[in-house]
Amino acid sequence: MWRARQSANASRPACSNWQQVLRPDARFRDQEGICTMMDSAETALAATGDLSLHQQIVNDVEAKILAGDWPPGHRVPFEMELAEQYKCSRMTVNKAMSQLARAGLIIRRKKSGSFVSLPQVQSAVLKINEIRSEIESLGKIYHYDLLERSLRRANANDRAHLDMKDGKVLHLRSLHQAGDRPFCLEERIINVAEVPQSLEESFATTAPGGWLLQQVPWSTAEHTIQAINADSETAKRLAIAEGTACLVIERRTSSNAAHITHVRLTYPGNAHILVARFTPSQS
Repeated sequence: MWRARQSANASRPACSNWQQVLRPDARFRDQEGICTMMDSAETALAATGDLSLHQQIVNDVEAKILAGDWPPGHRVPFEMELAEQYKCSRMTVNKAMSQLARAGLIIRRKKSGSFVSLPQVQSAVLKINEIRSEIESLGKIYHYDLLERSLRRANANDRAHLDMKDGKVLHLRSLHQAGDRPFCLEERIINVAEVPQSLEESFATTAPGGWLLQQVPWSTAEHTIQAINADSETAKRLAIAEGTACLVIERRTSSNAAHITHVRLTYPGNAHILVARFTPSQS
């Protein structure tokens, strides 16, 4: 399971969990994209088109951490030791250590040295897109079916999802289709105390996600992402075999610190790709 929290005003998410590698071929690079203050050996390597010495050190240390050879808490060799091993200046090693620290792979402590950091939760900005827009961007015809609409007193799960003590929620189940194929199964609850106008909307022809985006300005959203195997009901709705892998995105959306809605979106696993952009932590 993977969690992400975003803000409506967020523009630069932070990521420091080195255990989740979305692109295994990716390597950490200097933030400015340039190499400065190289010693003579490093300059010679750069001139031949090979990796700079500082990048070679970064790659080697990164590989040991990601492979588990150096577990969290492991002390990285001192700068003098690495300088001797790679036959370069301490300045080059220091540059490599600084880059690894910015990426969240190591923690540097004065007088104690550098240590492999503990994995931390990643944060990412995931846009809250209207499902209709997603489908139409694929060149498909969008179709929406409301499966269920009911007003009920909040049960234990509802109260946990919306962090509410009591009250009523509007429960909605709907199916989004791309052409003649099911695209997404949506199950949503809306806190009617925070969004009373939802009681006047039938949602028979209007999808609740798009309606909420227009009616209520949101400030924060929390995503939970996991993989499941489709049960019989989900498989029937999505026209897939029971047990088929599915991607589930659960999102709780808030407006001015009040939780307004919680939605569970289930996609056939082979028909949906989740893309998120990460940047190294600046701390």
